[in-house]
Amino acid sequence: MSGANPAALSAIVVWGAFALAFVFGAVANKTNFCTMGAVSDVVNMGDWNRMRMWLLAIAVAILGTAGLQLAGQIDVAKTIYTTPNLTWLSYAVGGIAFGVGMTLGSGCGSKTLIRIGGGNLKSFVVFLMLALAAYMTLKGVLGMFRVAAIDPVSVALSTTQDLPSMLAKALGAERRMVLAALAGALGLGLIAFVFASREFRGSDFVLGGVVVGLVIVAGWYLSGHLGYLAEDPNTLEEKFFATNTGRMESMSFVAPQAYFLELLLLWSDKSRVMTFGIASALGTVAGSLAYALATRSFRLESFRDANDLIAHVIGGALMGFGGVLAMGCTIGQGVTGVSTLALGSFIAFFAIVAGAAATMKVQYWLMTRGE
Repeated sequence: MSGANPAALSAIVVWGAFALAFVFGAVANKTNFCTMGAVSDVVNMGDWNRMRMWLLAIAVAILGTAGLQLAGQIDVAKTIYTTPNLTWLSYAVGGIAFGVGMTLGSGCGSKTLIRIGGGNLKSFVVFLMLALAAYMTLKGVLGMFRVAAIDPVSVALSTTQDLPSMLAKALGAERRMVLAALAGALGLGLIAFVFASREFRGSDFVLGGVVVGLVIVAGWYLSGHLGYLAEDPNTLEEKFFATNTGRMESMSFVAPQAYFLELLLLWSDKSRVMTFGIASALGTVAGSLAYALATRSFRLESFRDANDLIAHVIGGALMGFGGVLAMGCTIGQGVTGVSTLALGSFIAFFAIVAGAAATMKVQYWLMTRGE
């Protein structure tokens, strides 16, 4: 954003992220947008409606993100998802761990924040465990294990790991043409599949999918265009304002919860500031709370017994650990990352689904065995 006042850009990004997340939280509460629930519905009941809502969000995000790239508004090469270093083991292990965790914790990272806004005390405990485990994996004792044992297992690619760049190099074609063709095929193909269901059409699920997808696209534009300076007058280098990664970001709900906890613990440290990720976490809770209060659906809910508490504690810890390894959650990788068409995001997405589905199968087996 040339000619902008650098001092004002951080505020634009932070408040913009809060507003987008507020909409996300309210709509997700209204439409019961839940990726864990989507997998559960398919595995346990054969109901694809909530899965179609998730896939619709992915389709909208893919098409919108590709449109922004083709219009020259953003560059996905400047995200954490498209680096040439494909840490495939980290994506796979982290995704599986996150999938197991979100099943035990009654919802993914975003659903945890949405449920907090609705009055769920169990989700508050999950948030604390998720944030603590994520911070430990980012900078603490689990981070030492991650750096020594998981991250080094990788493949160094000759180009960025987004599929358009990889295919363009392999085919000797122009990336823009490959991007348009691939994004169009995937996005429109998913939309055709989603709306093939008559039951899905005309439901709240359509609203949820479209809004979540658009929020991801708007987040890219906010941090990658409005909050971007090609040359920061203070450093003479390019600058993405108010992002924890120092790169372009959109919605993700694991590392931001860790950074939020860090901000609360180190509030007097002036180097710790409000960021896109932290604001999006707060906005999600606020939006969900506003919807719950407006519809009088706010209800306090606690644990039914000790086993329920243990499951949610373990679930939160696994989500924090797995989400950092996978570099995102069901939103952060499953929609935001996939919208960049990064290979690692697809690995993480399928690993999360596999981990959740396997855990649900085990839970069902244990339940039937105990009868």
